[in-house]
Amino acid sequence: MAETLGTLGDKLTTVKLKQWHTEDKDRLESLVRQEKQLQDEIDDFISGAISGKIPLEKLTFAANKVYKKEGNETREVAGSLGEIFAMLAEVNCKLWHVQETVYDFEKIPVEQKDDVIRELAVVNLERNNCIDELDKTFQSIVKSIRG
Repeated sequence: MAETLGTLGDKLTTVKLKQWHTEDKDRLESLVRQEKQLQDEIDDFISGAISGKIPLEKLTFAANKVYKKEGNETREVAGSLGEIFAMLAEVNCKLWHVQETVYDFEKIPVEQKDDVIRELAVVNLERNNCIDELDKTFQSIVKSIRG
């Protein structure tokens, strides 16, 4: 997948979640390096986009997920870049916890398994929608800046 502001932001929120959920010193040191690298990549990406070094068409990379919409409705993603980043962070936190449930899937009562799988699918779709909307919104901002 090509890197975009949305994918970089997604990776950064995941690194922050990993930092929050670990106490291992070596892992934390590695995550600090990853965090810094992603921060630098985000800064470089934004600078390159605004300066014109990155073509407008490379500011987006749609997930193009194919899924059954009926029964898998997702929330609308809209707002400013900051609002969409906040929604992405929230969705990734929720995804983290749903995934934790899946790790102990055998302990989930049979009558709840379908609901857990559906929730995992919907939260993943919301994550992709946030990434796509971040990219589209950023592309629109860059277009207006470039004139």
